[in-house]
Amino acid sequence: MASTVFTPSFHGLRPLKPTDSCKLPQTRAVAVKPSRCARKPGSIRSELNPSLVISLSTGLSLFLGRFVFFNFQRENVAKQGLPEQNGVTHFEAGDNRAKEFSALLKSNDPVGFNIVDVLAWGSIGHIVAYYILATSSNGYDPNFFG
Repeated sequence: MASTVFTPSFHGLRPLKPTDSCKLPQTRAVAVKPSRCARKPGSIRSELNPSLVISLSTGLSLFLGRFVFFNFQRENVAKQGLPEQNGVTHFEAGDNRAKEFSALLKSNDPVGFNIVDVLAWGSIGHIVAYYILATSSNGYDPNFFG
């Protein structure tokens, strides 16, 4: 019987490029069609760059949180007030652990945009970015139902 030489398809930990599939060895288990590797000149790939989408979405969210919605957010928090029990705040009622940690909310920002705001608005930006990436990659058509 003739022995067959097995060539491994693992090429280290570098990511494969779209053109690497043409360079893979042809085996019985993996067969790559040559038409898949050949690209037509002038063909356009409409693919979003995830790093760019996440960066822009997070940056826009932080910008909106700092310059547009900051006063609205602070006014609503002030209207709400501290949590109360029997008409007095938890701290006034004797719970010493209910005192707010003031160092966390201090910043050098002129209007007071602190680390909690950055984390909150940054997470909103990431959520929006992942929504954009998920719906653009699965063929989602917003006009499908309309």
